[in-house]
Amino acid sequence: MDLRLGVDRSSPVPLYFQLAQQLEAAIERGALTPGSLLGNEIELAGRLGLSRPTVRQAIQSLVDKGLLVRRRGVGTQVVHSQVKRPLELSSLYDDLEAAGQRPETRVLRNALEPATAEVAAALGIAEGGEVHVVERLRLAHGEPMAHLCNHLPTGLLDLDSARLEATGLYRLMRTAGHTLHSARQSVGARAATAEEGGLLAEPAGAPLLTMRRTTFDDTGRAVEFGSHVYRASRYSFEFQLLVRP
Repeated sequence: MDLRLGVDRSSPVPLYFQLAQQLEAAIERGALTPGSLLGNEIELAGRLGLSRPTVRQAIQSLVDKGLLVRRRGVGTQVVHSQVKRPLELSSLYDDLEAAGQRPETRVLRNALEPATAEVAAALGIAEGGEVHVVERLRLAHGEPMAHLCNHLPTGLLDLDSARLEATGLYRLMRTAGHTLHSARQSVGARAATAEEGGLLAEPAGAPLLTMRRTTFDDTGRAVEFGSHVYRASRYSFEFQLLVRP
């Protein structure tokens, strides 16, 4: 590991936190690539003139964030950096591509089903009316990231499973001539069920981020209602906040 690391002992910021920030920045910019070994705690402590508990605390904070993993017989290894998604009208597939990840999709369900009351209200159709349901598992670098369930009006576009696994849903909608104009979205959090944990490689009860979104085209028609869950250890939403004048 050839990194320029250092700490400022005159700073009020704890030494372990300074080191953790530098390691996290190195992972984010690609200086520490996924799969690379971080190195021996003793060697790193000696190199920086830090105590071993300080280095261990820095590493543990990144393990807790899901950026590093300790593997028995291997050492501390870098995993893929957390995906940070801006809150804007974009698809997870496109966001992963833009972040340099390798998005993959597994279609779990692709069928016509009667609309529940919630789906009917979101799409502006009668309860029990037929809707197209697409359930997918989205991965990056072969690692599960999100469980996606989308409901669309019937006849909107060709939702062939092979096409859904090759690209993102919004890209398919745009290709079919639909202009996505706006969306109403809510973000929350809850614990993973045992089934969700199995899909997302997380233990039951692990924290998940949730997102519900109704998307409208340029005519004001609701063209999609999505209910998604994301691994909180691998994923975050970013907000830009402005001060009112």
